[in-house]
Amino acid sequence: MAGSRDDGFSPAASWHTENDESNDDDMDFELASEESTPFRQDDDEDEDGESGETTVYFDAEEGTFRTSDGQEVEWDMTADTDETGEEEEDESPQEEGNEEEAEGSQTPQATASTARPTQTITSMSPNAESTAGVEARRPGILRRASTATQLRILQLLSHGNLRSILQSTGGPTTRSRARHGGARLAALDDDDDSLQDDDDDDEDAYRGYGARRSRRARRTFVGERYPKIPSEEGKKLMDSGTFGTNDHCDHTACGLPFSDTHMRKRKKLARRMLDREMGVENRGRARALGALASQQLIPSSKADLIVNLNARCYSGQFSEDGSFFFACGQDFRVRMYDTSNPYDWKYYKTVNYYGGQWTITDASLSPDNKHLAYSSIRSQVCLANTDQGDTSEPRLLDFSDTGRGGHGFGGGGGWGRSHGHFGIWSLRFSGDGGEIVAGTSDQSVYVYDLEAQRSILRIPGHTDDVNAVCFGDKMSPHILYSGSDDTTLKVWDRRSLASMRPAGMFLGHTEGLTYIDSKGDGRYVISNGKDQTCKLWDLRNMISTDKGMGINPQDYTTNFDYRFSPYDTESHTPHPHDCSLVTFRGHRVLKTLIRCHFSPAGSTDGRYIYSGSHDGRVYIWNLDGTLAGEPINVLGATKNSRPQADERFVERYDYYGQGGVWKTIVRDCSWHPSAPVIAATSWNGWDHGLGTCTVHSWNDGVEADEVGDDEGAAAGRGSGEKRSLGSAPMGARVTAQLGHDERYYGAQTERARGARARGLRDRMGLGALWGDDEIDDE
Repeated sequence: MAGSRDDGFSPAASWHTENDESNDDDMDFELASEESTPFRQDDDEDEDGESGETTVYFDAEEGTFRTSDGQEVEWDMTADTDETGEEEEDESPQEEGNEEEAEGSQTPQATASTARPTQTITSMSPNAESTAGVEARRPGILRRASTATQLRILQLLSHGNLRSILQSTGGPTTRSRARHGGARLAALDDDDDSLQDDDDDDEDAYRGYGARRSRRARRTFVGERYPKIPSEEGKKLMDSGTFGTNDHCDHTACGLPFSDTHMRKRKKLARRMLDREMGVENRGRARALGALASQQLIPSSKADLIVNLNARCYSGQFSEDGSFFFACGQDFRVRMYDTSNPYDWKYYKTVNYYGGQWTITDASLSPDNKHLAYSSIRSQVCLANTDQGDTSEPRLLDFSDTGRGGHGFGGGGGWGRSHGHFGIWSLRFSGDGGEIVAGTSDQSVYVYDLEAQRSILRIPGHTDDVNAVCFGDKMSPHILYSGSDDTTLKVWDRRSLASMRPAGMFLGHTEGLTYIDSKGDGRYVISNGKDQTCKLWDLRNMISTDKGMGINPQDYTTNFDYRFSPYDTESHTPHPHDCSLVTFRGHRVLKTLIRCHFSPAGSTDGRYIYSGSHDGRVYIWNLDGTLAGEPINVLGATKNSRPQADERFVERYDYYGQGGVWKTIVRDCSWHPSAPVIAATSWNGWDHGLGTCTVHSWNDGVEADEVGDDEGAAAGRGSGEKRSLGSAPMGARVTAQLGHDERYYGAQTERARGARARGLRDRMGLGALWGDDEIDDE
């Protein structure tokens, strides 16, 4: 530890205190000298009458104080020894003369270490005689009087490394601590475990576990903290026809509107289908009836299929034509499925990210479904061929390679932090499949040209991680959106980037953004934020660059750390420059970068906004901010769907006990473009250290399926006697390769119970009371 001692803490300023005899607590300061010196404490006269000094160093590796000879020093901010009853009883006459001088002062005292010899600094008095009695009472411990004052100690404790060790808020904020003060928190339901149960979202591996954002105090606010629901702007959008078809009231022959009872009957699915098939309306009305029928087909909580993965599932999406689905896991594998029949999935193949860091953060499928790009917390993106017969390894795309003239190693790549090494949080294919845009940890947006095989654009446009990016228009690569932890959503026009200024900004979130999604029409975009809101934006309402650059986002944020703490909704302060159209609430954006999406035009007529949630549900909203129905309860559908022993090899960080409660976080969800089916990818399990991909379809509220039987599913037969997975009963539990595993149906529980019973009988000598055949049958 010599090297650590040589690099000991050296305060920039030196202080002189008033003489202790003057009883003056004020401190005289000197200007900081350019030469920093170790923290020194002048010793009192020793037994030989010679003065000395003690130099104290801070060992950052072990978090201890040491003297120059290696002895450990422990500090204890307590009162003088004369304030304790025991010391008063043993006080020597020699010390009584100095009692008045030392009384009432607060001094740092050291306690002896049991592990190694310890130098203890006890008193501030310059009188050496005041320590003689103490040394006599406690022989064997080296004690020297010191001139270090309390303010010196406080300055020493302000050292950055030591502050991180001694910080009282280290570790996750507990639920009880968060509840202190009576605030209503965005916490889990009673049947779930605590919010702070592990360390990890995408950012943990990059920032390091326990790294916190500095919290800012919330500003005082009086008034409505959230926009009202239903939203007036949202109602106008619903009536405009931009987001789905409207059910207009046809008047009767007498010109009077239909009654509410009659209108409710007309809204029933059977009536709409009958009117469409009868052809009693014109062609335009028939199309409207079909669109209105599809809008009502919202998937239910009952899971058709539960795909169990042995790692957390971070993202999963259908292709634009619905024939393909991929799921990304924390085991650095992307699994592909053929979903040409959305009710009968077929396992496709698996590709890997070798050398990834922490997890696969995102993936994007090319418009022609031929290539899949997926990223990790590295500057390289894997590009895999999706052909079923293709067994080639994925190609690496280095986003830090910006060609000649760049900064960094190799003469080319290296625009990013640390010579081109940065993490990628989000990526998207362009509409023509020729480019990939990525949001990175070096606060930038990159555009990679697949033909040129290098990054052709870097936009250093944010002051924090860029968690989400997308193209604004499917037909044009010019408009880009980027969402960052600096709470801003910025619009970039690649045709005017000479000054690297955004074309405009969206302000309204008071915490960082976790995801953004474009409607694809070049106008509307939505974003999920750590302030527990999802917002809809209109490109025509964005804030101009000149105005946006004059607004400091840090003035309106608390830097809420969503990985550890629940969000205090009662003290939320709205952004004074909020330019969003509609704010959607109710879901919980905690622990990880939870995603939101526009519903597809084919299966929903583009009517809804939907998002995953920390509480294990998928929330679906109308455009006016109201819920379109009951949230899809993925937690309830998957609860206890696999044995607890499956998590025995999972690294756990649960501060509230391991394996206590089944927990689910829906991180991503995808609505099939042509069928009323939603696939939800989740963190799942007893410590949500595993993952699931659940398939939920519209079933008109029925609790059972017409295919198969519940007894067969419970017995673990699944679709073993069926011709395809689509013939399996509702709620079939399968492996990642869509193979049935009887352990998921509780059969292993019966075997374990029988084994325990046999073991008990053998130990008690009761095996003879039962026949061997009966024991074997168990």
